[in-house]
Amino acid sequence: MVRQLLIRGVNLLEAPDRPPRRADVLLEDGVLVAIDPDPATVSGVPCATAETGGCWLGPALVDPHSVLEEPLQGRAETLASLGEAAASGGYGTVALLPWAPTWRDRPERLRWSWPAPMQLLRWGSFSVDGLDRELAPHAEQLAAGACGLAAGAILPPIDLLERGLRLAEMGDRPVLLPPRDGSLAQRGFVRERVEALRAGWPLDPPGSETFPLETLLSLADDLPALNLRLMNVSTAEAVERLRRQAHLPMASVGWWHLVADSGGLDPADDGWLLEPALGGPDDRRSLIEALADGVISAVAVHHVALDAEEELLPLDQRRPGVAGHGLVLPLLWEELVGRQGWRAAQLWQALCWGPARFLGRPEPALSPGTRQWVLFDPGHSWCWADAPSGSLAANRPCRERQLQGRVVATGLTDPVGWVLAAGLPN
Repeated sequence: MVRQLLIRGVNLLEAPDRPPRRADVLLEDGVLVAIDPDPATVSGVPCATAETGGCWLGPALVDPHSVLEEPLQGRAETLASLGEAAASGGYGTVALLPWAPTWRDRPERLRWSWPAPMQLLRWGSFSVDGLDRELAPHAEQLAAGACGLAAGAILPPIDLLERGLRLAEMGDRPVLLPPRDGSLAQRGFVRERVEALRAGWPLDPPGSETFPLETLLSLADDLPALNLRLMNVSTAEAVERLRRQAHLPMASVGWWHLVADSGGLDPADDGWLLEPALGGPDDRRSLIEALADGVISAVAVHHVALDAEEELLPLDQRRPGVAGHGLVLPLLWEELVGRQGWRAAQLWQALCWGPARFLGRPEPALSPGTRQWVLFDPGHSWCWADAPSGSLAANRPCRERQLQGRVVATGLTDPVGWVLAAGLPN
């Protein structure tokens, strides 16, 4: 089998403080050995060569929050299948929320991990069992390795929230909170916009996000040491409010809110049922602009897997969420780089460096010795239904769509995989 691969003339994204450039890269068994290697060190060594054209090589992507309910026995997803799906999509780091039937709210429930080079981070829980009645043991969870503390899908009651934040057992660790009030959502699952009104969908008013957002911003002003993280901002009104905030907390946006909206999604398509609700075209436009301006810091996959049986239920009986780590980079490249004119480095800021800072982690960089790299070909055409992704989830959108752009190789997987993906003999 070919052990070494010299990639010539690839577009390189080394680090957030370095401009993109063309370079030659030497790989060995999935490890990045050298950037622009000395020709004398390469000559005489058996080495396959690949001309990459318009491909981009950058650090592996970072997912700041996703859901895995049953790590070992899950029908919709397992720890192994999620790791395979994340790696195939170019994600080297995934942070799991504590959401599960057995809520991950204590140290012994935070033991899950992946083998290197994949990195699995765990958010600790803000409350016991996620019920928002009493505080979980914050300090113990953080001492056990939790990357921070996270609430459930709706904002905890203000008295519990303020008590937990003022105790400040989290120190400088991030606290992830959703600007969402379930009681104001009125059981709607599409944001209250003209397009949704015309279609007759059950409506979720913008106030279900903006009212709890005001609460969170007031707390952030009162507690300047708090490392607040806003989870899944989804409305134009919330973006407008954040733009007026003097001390702006970091915020995430779900990737599907950037590529789909109630004005352009076919009624028969997957991806209607989300939490927070899918917005209209103006919401999507505002979220994209906020991401470009830095008002929103990170794109989250917020992977929520459903099994095939649950996916067949009517919308009003099904849990909200979409799955698909393998779709994020291709669809956002198509939308943001292809249609909006973003630079590749801007997209990596949203999918890699920004999410790392969101998690309080060092910004990934390409350097010799790493396997956390991803090679992306924007010109590669493929069909999502024909490509094994590793995921067991049934609620993956765009299954029959022809896609443009694909992760063709990564150091996160078995070296045989990237050799074959590069079209090389083995």
